[in-house]
Amino acid sequence: MSVVVITGSAGLIGSEAVKFFHDKGFEIAGVDNNLREYFFGKDGSTIWNRKLLGEKYPRYTHYDFDIRDESAVKNLFRHYGKEIVLVIHTAAQPSHDWAAKEPLTDFHVNATGTLHLLTAFLSHCPGATFIFTSTNKVYGDTPNRLPLVEKNSRWEIEEKHPYHEFGIDESMSVDQSKHSIFGASKLAADIMVQEYGRYFNLKTAVFRGGCLTGPAHSGTELHGFLAYMVKCALIGREYTIYGYKGKQVRDNIHSADLISAFWNFFEKPREAAVYNMGGGRHSNCSVLEAIELIKRCSGRELKYSISPENRAGDHIWWISDVRRFQRDYPNWKYQYDINRIIEEIVVATSERELITA
Repeated sequence: MSVVVITGSAGLIGSEAVKFFHDKGFEIAGVDNNLREYFFGKDGSTIWNRKLLGEKYPRYTHYDFDIRDESAVKNLFRHYGKEIVLVIHTAAQPSHDWAAKEPLTDFHVNATGTLHLLTAFLSHCPGATFIFTSTNKVYGDTPNRLPLVEKNSRWEIEEKHPYHEFGIDESMSVDQSKHSIFGASKLAADIMVQEYGRYFNLKTAVFRGGCLTGPAHSGTELHGFLAYMVKCALIGREYTIYGYKGKQVRDNIHSADLISAFWNFFEKPREAAVYNMGGGRHSNCSVLEAIELIKRCSGRELKYSISPENRAGDHIWWISDVRRFQRDYPNWKYQYDINRIIEEIVVATSERELITA
C-alpha cells in the first residue's frame, strides 16, 4: 500500500490533491480540523468539501486533528510508517490581517506545525517526498521597491526591467523587508523545509505560491480574493479593495495546475528544491481587471469600495517567474488561464450558493 498524507485536505489545494492522487491509485490520509472556520467564520468553513471527499473517494481516510498536536502527528506517521510515499503539506493560517490579531496561533500553525510534520517525516518515512505550499509573502514587501508604472487598470513593472518578461524569480532576497506576521511564520516554515532537505538529505520541495485559486476555494474577505469576489458579486455583497487604487496585480494559478506540478516533482524529486509557482505572465490580473472579468462571466455587477489603506506587507505587483520549475520539469504545462479560472469559480459558487448566475 502506498499512502499520500495530505494536510489541509478539505481546503482548496488539499482537496485537489486528494482527488488527483486518489485517481492515481494511492491511499489518502487526509488531515483537516476545519480550523479555517475559526480563522474566518462560516464563509471559511470547509465542512462541505470534507463531506464530498468522504462520499466520493473510498480510499480517503480523514483525520480530524490539529497539526499543532505533536503526538497526533507522530501517531499518524507511526501508523503508516514507510507506506507513506508522499506528504503534501497545505494546512496553514493564510491571512495577513488575521495573523496580526493572534500571532502566536499563526506561528504555531504555520511554523511549529510544519516542524512537527518534518520531524515525524524524518523518523518514519525518510525515503518519501515532502512538498510544502509556501507563499510569495516570504519575500516581504521587497517587490514594492521595484520600478512600477501606473496604468489605467493596473500597476506594471517597467518594460526594461529584467522581471518584465517573465516575472520575479527565486533570487529575490527574503531579508530586510516587511513580511507581515503571516509572511514571517511562513518564511520560518519555508526555511525549515529547505533545511531538513539539505541537512538530512531528504527529498523536499518548497512551492512559493502566488494566488492559488479554483472552484473548491472557500473564499473569505481575508483570504481567497478571487473566490470571495465572485461570491460577493453573486449574492450582492459589497467588496472592499484595500489600497493601491485597486490596481494591484496578482498572478493566479488554478489548483489543478499546481497539483500537476506536485505530481511532476513527486515523479522525479530533488533535495531542498525551491520554486516560485503562480500563473506567471500566462494568468494574471489586477483587482479592477478581475471585477470586469467576473462581470463578463457572471453577468453580475460587483458593488465595491476602495480603501486608501493597504494591508501590511501586501504586494503592489506580483508575477511569478516559473521558469526554474519548467527547466527542471519540462513536461509540466498550464491548463488554465485567468478567464477559464473565473468561469469555473462562477459556476461552482453559483451551485453552492444556489444562485442562477
